[in-house]
Amino acid sequence: MERNKLRAVFFDAAGTLFMPRAPVAATYAAIARKYAVEVDERELRDGFMRAFHGAPPLAFGPDLPAAELRVREREWWREVVRNTFAGAGRFNDFDSYFDELFGYFADPSHWCAFAQTRKVLDELQSRGLILAVVSNFDHRLLRILEGIDLLRYFSSVTISSEAGHAKPSPEIFRIAMRRHALEPEQTIHVGDSEPLDIAGARAAGLRAVLIEHRRDSSIAAADGIVRVPTPGGVIEALAMLATS
Repeated sequence: MERNKLRAVFFDAAGTLFMPRAPVAATYAAIARKYAVEVDERELRDGFMRAFHGAPPLAFGPDLPAAELRVREREWWREVVRNTFAGAGRFNDFDSYFDELFGYFADPSHWCAFAQTRKVLDELQSRGLILAVVSNFDHRLLRILEGIDLLRYFSSVTISSEAGHAKPSPEIFRIAMRRHALEPEQTIHVGDSEPLDIAGARAAGLRAVLIEHRRDSSIAAADGIVRVPTPGGVIEALAMLATS
């Protein structure tokens, strides 16, 4: 087998394969109103971005008992949500609010695949490629993928909370590659975050496709990275990387 022949495509999850049906800030605000907390959505959006990107990695490790891992995942998100509302609103019952919010985002009906996701996955699967997910997510991801009919495409799902490493650490990509006896030259990663997906994949030696979710339909390639406007551009991007 050729060492550098493409054998696998890794995908990020949220923002790459699927998205929330409603904006995250709108959901935070709508559920907060049920608890008599009124917060501007723009303020919540900014607060969430600060809290999410300022949090430590969502990465605990494979040796934890499942119950302990679930507790740590919830506590990680509890702190993100608490910090999202820092200075924005006071809750009389924050714990109940958080429980409802955490459950909301565990429900697959509140997520949807991008329009071209299944078409792309069908095509890649028909070529005999290994498809896998590498995501900074928690255990809820498996339920979401199954609920929106995407789990069937993937041979493995590597989530940061269980792996003990989160993107942009190259180690989470290495863990996923070891599961399939892959070399970096045989693997391409697709994601929507340049600092997390692309930087991490490149550090692990993978070529990468960046989905930028823009109206401009152009596709550009440079230095082992292809930038595409939608998930539908992935097929063309792989062809470009194969000849680069």
